[in-house]
Amino acid sequence: MLLQSAVPAATVQGPLLLLYAAVAVVALVVLIARYKLNPFVTLVVVSLVLGVAVGMPMSTVVKSFETGVGNTLGHIALVVALGTMLGKMMAESGGAERIAHTLIEAFGEKRVHWAMATVAFIVGIPVFFEVGFVLLVPIAFTVAKRTGTNMVFVGIPMAAGLSVVHGLVPPHPAALIAVSAYNADIGKTIAYALLVGIPTAALAGPVFGKLVSRYVVPDPNNPLMEEMVEQGKPRDLPGFGITLFTILLPVALMLLGGWADVSRRRARWRTISFDSPATRSSRC
Repeated sequence: MLLQSAVPAATVQGPLLLLYAAVAVVALVVLIARYKLNPFVTLVVVSLVLGVAVGMPMSTVVKSFETGVGNTLGHIALVVALGTMLGKMMAESGGAERIAHTLIEAFGEKRVHWAMATVAFIVGIPVFFEVGFVLLVPIAFTVAKRTGTNMVFVGIPMAAGLSVVHGLVPPHPAALIAVSAYNADIGKTIAYALLVGIPTAALAGPVFGKLVSRYVVPDPNNPLMEEMVEQGKPRDLPGFGITLFTILLPVALMLLGGWADVSRRRARWRTISFDSPATRSSRC
């Protein structure tokens, strides 16, 4: 994606090019996950090595990399920056805690695992996975201790909800890059992401969490739990309505923008159809 340029005849093409790309992706994952290298630096190095390996001239590699990075960041940089600001506001104000407490009370203790999955799905919309995890882990520990349930029972639904929304639902970067790469309609993307994501989060979260909690039982005397419970104690929190409105506003605006594009295309099609030669002759 980051290497965008006209491919000279001497470069590697066809199935061999796909093989090189697959090796590059595997190298990225191994270097970042196994050796803990900086993701951005690793991405730069692997992209440049891939360009040279497939036969691109060095000058073309650098220009292609600059073009690819610029095109990619040009579509998502503003959204990511605004989303980061919104996530910071929610973390500092206690909005995540307010949503968690309200939904857990609404679902009840018997369905607390479903409550945690719903909380994670909602809270994960404006924040990255890591930020949402840090925000919700103290709440998960507090809920587990208060209800006397297994931490796995509430922790897996939380992680599943955050993972699904981070990977599928705009305005997260991965989904936005896919929208830009395929020129997809962002409104339809959000609708399909929710259609696929909600059942996925339900199966990977509450359903799987309830099953695995029967066999995986963490030690209840965990010093980390006491520390997390201390962090998760209630404080002065904003209202549930204003918090939910703030979180869902970006998604609502994207859906509204997609609906406006569809309406504009329909109006243009009707205008063209009305002014066609056949239509004009029939009016005459």
